[in-house]
Amino acid sequence: MHKFLRAIGFSGIKTREQLEALLKETVDKKTDMNVVLFDDDICLGQYSRDFLPDIGLSVCGEIDDYERFSKDFYFPYIRGRQISSNESSYVERHAAQLSFAGICDDSKVGISIIYYLINRNRYISDSYKSGNEDVTGVTLSLSALATGGTIMMPLAKNVRQKAKADNSKKKRNRLLEAARNGDENAIESLTLEDLDIYSSLLRKIKSTDVYTLVDTYFMPYGVECDQYSVLAEITELEELENPVSGEFLYRMTLNCNEIPIDLCINKGDLFGEPEVGRRFKGNIWLQGYLNYL
Repeated sequence: MHKFLRAIGFSGIKTREQLEALLKETVDKKTDMNVVLFDDDICLGQYSRDFLPDIGLSVCGEIDDYERFSKDFYFPYIRGRQISSNESSYVERHAAQLSFAGICDDSKVGISIIYYLINRNRYISDSYKSGNEDVTGVTLSLSALATGGTIMMPLAKNVRQKAKADNSKKKRNRLLEAARNGDENAIESLTLEDLDIYSSLLRKIKSTDVYTLVDTYFMPYGVECDQYSVLAEITELEELENPVSGEFLYRMTLNCNEIPIDLCINKGDLFGEPEVGRRFKGNIWLQGYLNYL
């Protein structure tokens, strides 16, 4: 059973029979189908069903000469509605199955963002068959599923403090971009800045709660490369009902280190009352959608 099925409203799926019935219904009532020829003799199918706008299940497998579909694997998804990054991605196949992970280096985060690619067949037809693992000139929309989370109050900031924070972020982004291009002065400036921040945090943490010092963060979680722990501001919020299961979900857009991420979580798995302006804290499974023209 996929761990993140509950995130899109299927926490009641407990048995293999229930799962197979759901997957069969997904294929039979698909809202999107993408078929591609792989290695000249294998026909790959990806059947997706949106149970809610941009939220659903995708079933991947092979189609034989008699147009019979055999399932290989499936995954729940949420498609991002916003452009998260204009940077190029490097995409690599997983070892166990014909699925893919993408890597995007965006200076706003400071680390390589690793995500699970959800439009697999489109990537195979446009890039993978030609041996192109570096995808350039294609924007990336990031999204995420979560099986638990907590709502936290925002930090109290006046106009002057917000303007100062925005200027600091812009300055740091310029330094990160310069450092990526080999600028030694930028690398030195970033190192000294990090040391100053570390010293300041050590001094303040003795008397102040960490979440009043840290506004947002994005860092790897666990041993799987595409799972992260995040603290981010909620900029958009919508409550939805899965029409099949009747379970209620929250779809929210998070601003995490200036990168928008669309998140879906089961209402029963969220602790606290979400509102725009408040912060979400939790562990997420990061997904990515390459926006081919």
